Amino acid sequence: METDKVGLGTGEDIYLKEGFQPLINANAISVAHPDVLTAGGILETKKIGDLAQERGIALVVHMAESPIGCMAAVHASAASENFLALEYHSADIPWWDDMVEGPSKPIVSRGFITVPDAPGLGIESLNDDVIKAHLDPTMPGFWEPTDRWDGEWSHDRTWS
Repeated sequence: METDKVGLGTGEDIYLKEGFQPLINANAISVAHPDVLTAGGILETKKIGDLAQERGIALVVHMAESPIGCMAAVHASAASENFLALEYHSADIPWWDDMVEGPSKPIVSRGFITVPDAPGLGIESLNDDVIKAHLDPTMPGFWEPTDRWDGEWSHDRTWS
């Protein structure tokens, strides 16, 4: 890693490898911080990691999602040579691990996650009972159509 960089990381809201290129090409960051679910998926996160690695930039993956998003982040991270850390926000949610069946439990153990060797993400099934028990009471529907969101949009920031 170059020594003239300030320890600056960004990227949890940046979409696609092309969104990271200006920052990486300018040596503006020392940590690329994509989120698998908003950067474009597992392969796109791997591409971002590879681009960062070419410039000596570490990869720290943002992850404030469900166990499904977590396992996607685990796979992208495990495939990236410059992976440094995987952010984790659900330590205080006791039922978080129970939303899925398949990964070893607890999913995060002593600061580490085992990369599953099962097919796909390593998730066998969702636990509908746990998910139903923890729905947001203002949005109580369960596996309902999402047509109402087709017209919604948000202000996506260029930099996070």
